[in-house]
Amino acid sequence: MAYFEEQGGVPCGFTRQNSGNSISLDFEPDAEYQFVEQLEERYKCAFCHSVLHNPHQTGCGHRFCHHCILSLRELDAVPLCPVDKEVIKSQEDHLQHCLFQPVQCPNENCREPVLRQDLEEHLSAYCQFREEKCLYCKKDVVVIKLQNHEENLCPDYPVSCPNKCLQIIPRTEVDEHLAVCPEAEQDCPFKHYGCTVKDKRGNLQEHERSALQDHMLLVLEKNFQLEEQISDLYKSLEQKESKIQQLAETVKKFEKEFKQFAQLFGKNGSFLSNMQVLASHIDKSAWLEVQVRQLLQMANQQQSKFDLRSLVEAIDTVKQKITLLEANDQRLVVLEGETNKHDAHINIHKAQLNKNEERFKLLESACYNGKLIWKVTDYKLKKKEALDGHTVSIFSQPFYTSRCGYRLCARAYLNGDGSGKGTHLSLYFVVMRGEFDSLLQWPFRQRVTLMLLDQSGKKNHIMETFKADPNSSSFKRPDGEMNIASGCPRFVAHSTLENAKGNYIKDDTLFLKVAVDLTDLEDL
Repeated sequence: MAYFEEQGGVPCGFTRQNSGNSISLDFEPDAEYQFVEQLEERYKCAFCHSVLHNPHQTGCGHRFCHHCILSLRELDAVPLCPVDKEVIKSQEDHLQHCLFQPVQCPNENCREPVLRQDLEEHLSAYCQFREEKCLYCKKDVVVIKLQNHEENLCPDYPVSCPNKCLQIIPRTEVDEHLAVCPEAEQDCPFKHYGCTVKDKRGNLQEHERSALQDHMLLVLEKNFQLEEQISDLYKSLEQKESKIQQLAETVKKFEKEFKQFAQLFGKNGSFLSNMQVLASHIDKSAWLEVQVRQLLQMANQQQSKFDLRSLVEAIDTVKQKITLLEANDQRLVVLEGETNKHDAHINIHKAQLNKNEERFKLLESACYNGKLIWKVTDYKLKKKEALDGHTVSIFSQPFYTSRCGYRLCARAYLNGDGSGKGTHLSLYFVVMRGEFDSLLQWPFRQRVTLMLLDQSGKKNHIMETFKADPNSSSFKRPDGEMNIASGCPRFVAHSTLENAKGNYIKDDTLFLKVAVDLTDLEDL
């Protein structure tokens, strides 16, 4: 049975079956064409029997011109294939499973259409709206927001200490770290006694130890000032007590006079004058009472200020600190010795780390296809060092014939070697000791090509090719780090290499290439 699918842009619900990306050679309808060779049947329309124009293929496999298949539909409401009488439908179930059908990405906010066959890869690797776990807090985050999440929101993202103490800490632990950070600035514990030093927490202990005598002088000076203040306050208190005594005697005197006037009031005299005198004495008595109360209150306040317990406690604390610091001095001597030992171990580890870093750099830049592109920079300086005898030759980074293949490198004498010394650049091929030598075939027998690359783009490279001699010690299995180099002592003349019109040195840089023929080389 023949089938067709509906698709936008094609009239009457029919669609073309050929690829939209390929070039289609459509013929004009109703035109006469002559072909050099007889036209094959598969290129003819099954209805008009002419060359296909805008061809379509039905589900039953027959091909029709676009206008012919439209004509079949106009002739019959249910169009039939004229070859096998199968019904031509405008819907095709195949599209529901077609791997080349464009489908919508199911991730929210992603509007990118992809082929059904690429959907799984798109969802797992390319969709910017897929979710991935944050490496630090393990929460699912949309990929397009992952960088912002890590740099600004993730609670477990490692951040640098704001005080630049070189420690990396999770974002949520920053406040806790600042409370003990050795780079945080703090006032000296003896600030209360007058020390104005403000330094990093890690340096304050050393400051306390080195400024112990100064701190003790500050404490003693503060103590002396307090003693003077206490002496002054005692004197002031004595004066106030004396005044209180005088006021008390005055009160007694007034009381005595009051009694006398009271007796006088009872015996004779006018009532009005006696009342005036009595009121006057009552006012004086009230004023004196207020004065006495104020003085008693001031005396009590002054007495509380003279409490020396806090001063005694502070002095005891200082004495304890002095004892502790003296004990710490002895411990510091021991710790300094241990620190020196640790520093020596750290230097050893640093050297090993530097060596490992160099090794990793070599591994990252290594090639495993039997080809080496060697970029030699600072040509003039390195040639001068070779001419002066400081560094007569230089080695390239290692490269390999495969992941588990031969380990190789190149060696260059910029001022020449042997018969080329002083006149040529000498280039050699070196077989190095590798990790998988016990599994490889020896001696090394491959063809090797040495090249100086033309940097003009014209590919006028200079090259020499040789086949490894199985009888040479240069190609046997290495006993040491590398075999004796083998190659061309007169590889390229300096006059050719350094010619101003040449294209072999640009920006004081040249490129050398070594290519190993991998033919018949068994890959492990």
